[in-house]
Amino acid sequence: MGTLETWVVEFNDVFWTYLLIPLVAVAGVWFTLRSKGVQIRLIPEMFRVFRDKPQSGVSPFGAFTISAAARIGTGNIAGVATAITMGGPGAVFWMWVMALVGGASAFVESVLAQLYKVRDTEPGTYRGGPAYYMQKALGMRWLGVVFAVLITLTFGFVLTAVQSNTITVATKGSFGSDASWFNPVLGIVLAALLALAVFFGVKRLTAVTKVIIPVMAALYLLTGLVIVLLNLGNVPGILADIIGGAFGFREVAGGAVGTAILQGVRRGMFSNEAGMGSAPNAAAAAETTHPVKQGLVQTLGVYFDTLVICTMTALVILSANPTLGERGGADVTQAAFTGALGDWAGHLLTLVVFMVAFSSMIGNYYYGESNIQFITRSKSVMSTYRAMVVACAVLGAIGSVPLVWSLADVTMGAMALVNLIAIIPLSAVAFRLLDDYLAQRRQGLDPVFRKDKVPGLRGEVECWGPSDQDAAPQERMPVRSL
Repeated sequence: MGTLETWVVEFNDVFWTYLLIPLVAVAGVWFTLRSKGVQIRLIPEMFRVFRDKPQSGVSPFGAFTISAAARIGTGNIAGVATAITMGGPGAVFWMWVMALVGGASAFVESVLAQLYKVRDTEPGTYRGGPAYYMQKALGMRWLGVVFAVLITLTFGFVLTAVQSNTITVATKGSFGSDASWFNPVLGIVLAALLALAVFFGVKRLTAVTKVIIPVMAALYLLTGLVIVLLNLGNVPGILADIIGGAFGFREVAGGAVGTAILQGVRRGMFSNEAGMGSAPNAAAAAETTHPVKQGLVQTLGVYFDTLVICTMTALVILSANPTLGERGGADVTQAAFTGALGDWAGHLLTLVVFMVAFSSMIGNYYYGESNIQFITRSKSVMSTYRAMVVACAVLGAIGSVPLVWSLADVTMGAMALVNLIAIIPLSAVAFRLLDDYLAQRRQGLDPVFRKDKVPGLRGEVECWGPSDQDAAPQERMPVRSL
């Protein structure tokens, strides 16, 4: 196990340092320049889109609250702790940078997912994502298949193990158990619960998680806010440590800045998923009048995830002064909660971690399922996939923290690489839609998109014909500087 762990960590360092981080940075900067900073200048428009009131279906604001609740998971609780313990406080700064630059990437991929979505079997529903715009816009089904395999490996297998590992670490810390049987037994319990959802489709189980997750998310936010307020006097010093650590002002080791950047970008991408290609699968399912609207909502979701929730987690951890030299996950955040508010807060965090991580395990499974359906409709393939997902829940519980997170870095990085290769040439299409959106807004209209209004779109656009849009006149909106 030690040899495998060492090899994976070394591969990750080379892969991320010399290939993925430069590509993520170049793509994000290019999207920002080409769109004239869409992720910054259209922030007021992002909030305006929330006020849309569709005749049926989920409103943009409703979709945002659902996605925000789902985002509060291991990336915000364990991922931030991992970034700080490995990269120091400066890693938090680079998570912020990742959110600001990655916001443009999130905008592009979500607009493309909406444009090239397809109708699902149930009337009024849609599906799509990177695999679909790779096939329909680039004409490269093989690349879509590669992406579908990578997202299945990443979310269906590796991130299921990450969620299981995080639950185990938090639960073990809460009970204070060092028994050798604890991890495998808890892993089997998690696997059994997950099997109920993926094999037998126990809708009641998933329905319960959908109700509880927003409550758990609110509890986490409120508890974290209380801890930050109790330590408000330390916040200026913590922010100084974050800025200083980011640029090496307070560092002695020459590699400290590089480690901070590396960990900040990795954990930032894991948390907000900007440019990774996962969020577009959900974005494609939304019903909206213009693809750009979904791109704006997704961009604001990136900001909320990293600039608000991850920052709060970082302030909680750093105010408790944990041992930053030893790699940890949810247990570091748990120790910070316990130190600030007492044992009850640590137990509360364990409950929050369990609920959000288990709900994410179910969501991860469905990401893989939908992409396997892109490749094949074989029932035997799907049954094998389900069995492997359940097995990953056990393996994640007994795996070490560094190995599990490093494997997540490998598959997540490969998935992001393929997605970025696709959206860089396709970004011109997204920016044409942005021009159409802004032109309508300058006319005081609530933008409505039809594919015949923007001729020459690349590839096959199945939806967005005249019959897909309401024939009623467009609503007039106040015109602001855009």
